[in-house]
Parts: sequence; C-alpha cells; structure tokens
Amino acid sequence: MADASAGGGSLDDYPTIDPTSFDVVLCGTGLPESILAAACAAAGKTVLHVDPDAFYGSFYSSIPLPSVPSFLSADSSTPCPSSTTASSSATAAYTAVDLKRRSLYSEVETSGTVPEPSRRFTVDLVGPRLLYCADEAVDLLLRSGGSHHVEFKSVEGGSLIYWDGALCPVPDSRQAIFMDSTHRSKEKLNLRDNLKEKTLLFRFFKLVQSHIAASSPGDKDGEGEASGKISEEDLDLPFIEFLKKQQLQPKIRAVVLYAIAMADYDQDAADSCEKLLTTRDGMKTLALYSSSIGRFANAQGAFIYPMYGHGELPQAFCRFAAVKGALYVLRMPVTALLVDQEKKRYIGTRLASGQDILCQQLILGPSYKIPSLDMPSDASDSNLTRKVARGVCIISSSIKEASSNVLVVFPPKSLQEQQATAVRALQLSSNVAVCPPGMFMVYLSTPCTDAFTGKQYINKAMEVLFSTQTSDDSEGHLETTSKNIEDTKPVLIWSCVYVQEITQGTSGTVLSCPMPDENLDYRDILESTKQLFTDTYPDEEFLPRNAAPKYADDESDLAE
Repeated sequence: MADASAGGGSLDDYPTIDPTSFDVVLCGTGLPESILAAACAAAGKTVLHVDPDAFYGSFYSSIPLPSVPSFLSADSSTPCPSSTTASSSATAAYTAVDLKRRSLYSEVETSGTVPEPSRRFTVDLVGPRLLYCADEAVDLLLRSGGSHHVEFKSVEGGSLIYWDGALCPVPDSRQAIFMDSTHRSKEKLNLRDNLKEKTLLFRFFKLVQSHIAASSPGDKDGEGEASGKISEEDLDLPFIEFLKKQQLQPKIRAVVLYAIAMADYDQDAADSCEKLLTTRDGMKTLALYSSSIGRFANAQGAFIYPMYGHGELPQAFCRFAAVKGALYVLRMPVTALLVDQEKKRYIGTRLASGQDILCQQLILGPSYKIPSLDMPSDASDSNLTRKVARGVCIISSSIKEASSNVLVVFPPKSLQEQQATAVRALQLSSNVAVCPPGMFMVYLSTPCTDAFTGKQYINKAMEVLFSTQTSDDSEGHLETTSKNIEDTKPVLIWSCVYVQEITQGTSGTVLSCPMPDENLDYRDILESTKQLFTDTYPDEEFLPRNAAPKYADDESDLAE
C-alpha cells in the first residue's frame, strides 16, 4: 500500500502508478467502496483503490476527536485539486471532465470543552451503529478473513427504552420479562394485571420463536401453519396492527417496534408514516435479533461493537483486497474523469499527480458529483432528499449504573408530542478503546426531513439523558457523583450536533456508493453494495466463502 505525500505540492510528490490500466478503479475507502474492492479482487479483477485522505474509511471512518469539527465543516463542494499536465497516453481518444465534490454535512454545532488528552477520544462518523451478532456484515467478515483484523465487544448493558419519563430495560428472554417490574401500563395495576401483561408478552415472544422455527429452511411445505407459522394475511398487515391483535399494551408495542424491530418512524401514524413496517418486516428483524443472542460464546446480548471504532471495518476489507492483489494509494485525489468521446462513456480517471489511469469500471465515493455525459457537469443532486441528524457527546458517568456499553431508544412522541421519528443513543466506554477510563462517548441519531426538527429531537434527548456542565467543570473534570445514580444524570462535558445527507448507491458506467444511513446496522448498506456488484458483474459470486486467505492461527475474535 502506497502513501502519497500530503498537501497538493509538486507533482513529483506523488508516486507514479504502474500499471496504468486496471479492471476497476475505486475513489474513496468508505465501507461500500472497500467491500466492493474486496469483492472485485476476490473475483480476479485488477483493482486500484485511491483515497484523497491520509486514512482509511472516508465517511465511515473513526477519527481523532480534535479532527471532528474541521472534517464536518470542510467545504468539499468545490472542484477537486486540478493537475496541470496530462498523461503521455493518446489523449485524442479521450477527454478529461473536471470532477467536483459536494458537502454532505451541515448545521454543525459544538459546545463544551474537550477533555485532555483529546486525541484519546475516537469518533465514529457513522454513529450510533452496532452489528447484530448474526447479521450479514459479521458473516462477510468471517468469509473474507476480515475478522482476523477486527476485535469486538458486546453491548453488555443491553437496551433501554424511554417511556413515561423513565428508562426501562428491554427484555430479551423469558427470565428478563418476568424479572422486570417496569413493563406495565400507565394506569395503576394490581399484581394480577401485571402478571397478565407479562404473560401476553411472553406468549408473543413464544409465537415469534414458533414462526421463526416454522419459517426455517428445514421446515417442509405444508407444516408451517400447524407448527406455528404466522399466516400470510397477518404477515402483510402493518406490524402495529398485528401487535394489537396480540393484545399487547402501548408500552410493550413500543418495545417491540422501536427497541427490537428498530422502526424509525411513528407506526401509529399510518397515513403519514414514511416507512410503515409490515409484520413480515418486523419478523425478519425479530428473527435476526433472536438468532444474534447467544451466537458467540463471548458476546452478551444481540449486539457487538468493533474495538477502536467502525473505521476498523473498511480497513479489514481493504487488507483482504490488498492480499488479493489490489493496489492502494492514500493522499491521492482524483481530479477528473476520462471520457471516451466516441463511445460516450467514462473510461478512467486523472489523478492529482497528472497521471491518467484507464479502467473498465469506475467506482466513486458518495461525495463525488458524477458529471452526466448529456448534461452540464453540475448534474442534479436529485437523490439528496433524506437526512439524518447526529450527535456526539462526552459524559462523566454511565447512563446505566454498572454498565459500560448500552443502547437507549426514544420512541416517537416520547420526547414531545410532535416527535415523528425515533431517536437512538449508544453509550460506549473505554473497554472498546474509544475514550479514556472514567469517560463515556454517546452517539445519537434520528432521521429527519429538515435540519431544525432533527436537531431539536437530538437536543431534547440529550436534555433527558444528561445534566449540563457547571462552571467548576469547565476544564472537563469529572464531578463526584452520588451513589444513587438514578438521581444524578451524567454531566455533559462536550457535544457536537450536526446533519448529514443520505445518498443512495447508483449503477452505471460509474458506480456511486451510498452514504451512511439512519439505521442502527449495516443491512441496507450491504444490500445496496451487493446490488452494485451484481449489476456490474452479474456472473461473479459476491465474496465467495472460499476466498478468505488462510491463516496459521485460524481463531478469530468471532468464535461461534
């Protein structure tokens, strides 16, 4: 892997790339680009992978805290650095079209004082983000050998849901259901009523397990209904209507919808809900949640988090691609795209070094504006219609006593009556190597259509979870907390709230990769990435299982 000299100086500062023609050229090392590089290399394609930054990950990276404000506020909506010389190739066969980048972050606001040493804090640009133990991202790491380069920790604190002004645990087992005294409706209940509610919840989870078992590949045709499979009619219902049929109370419905099925939008507002879950959708996520619990002997609960941050994931796939022969060059901007005038298609890139690189397939990160061959270079950004508001916080103590890592879900309307989307918050500690001992990082996010509303929900959730810093804590020192942590909120030491555009992956002679989305996991991003690969190479298998490099010690952190 090569590393070009920093800073846009002399063309001699950049390395000369040899060869000058590849099957695939990728610009940007975000997770989708890195997975595509690995898949292309595994399929035997020659791959060149460049990045204008000095680090891997692009918009999926984990960066030192001091770099966060400048990274989020950088004005990338300008032309890429231009090169003054052209390759000695036969330029008459093609022309160069300048490449521009767009800014994908906005409305950045920071407050508080960063504790020292600030570089011991690492910030995920995709947060809050977790992996289900049984999801495809983990399977891809195992298949590619990437699990040998990434270590994981479980979210041992479990999940909490904010309801009626209190944080309540999310049950994940029969034992948890009957131990938890908080799962009762708002009205005063006697013991018999409370037991009835818990029995209904247990019966629902038993129904889910029966449906999962009946829907497994081993179930024979015709046996599903008899063995507990949910009917097709019910599977096509809105999930919330199915939950009402099971006589589940509003709070329990919220637990299932927002803390387990991970719905983003208000499911009670069926007419205006941007994404109304069907029972089929909900059951898929509940099945994933159920199969994630207990998959790995060393992981508690359903979720795991990569040590040192999510930026480790793109690096793992880049390492795999490099082992398969891909060439990597960091600090190498792309300044223009090469166009075959006769065929009217893109055939390569011009690098900041002035060197022209030809390729059969070009793959760009989401910040690049792809000039249309039939329109002016300022092509319409028609896919920039969705946003996600994000928050990053440093706090003085844990949200949940004696827990290092914990997920908190604020269902729609739990923070204020007008709240139309769920807010998720993920607390991480020093045991995942993202902050010093005694401090905690918290990530928050919610999908939004406008920046004001999204940031309003994030700030309201922060008000619920944290107390503001006093003047005595201005240097970022920890306050002495009461032993009764339920009466003492963690102190908010530093925060950054901002809005990120969400872009979709697009196919064509130039592939454009997606931005991090609003979801807790990578399922939609992986699905989009796989589709981009299939559209480009329909006859090739996507990261086949036998593609992983062989290691002398074949025991990875993900041991089932």
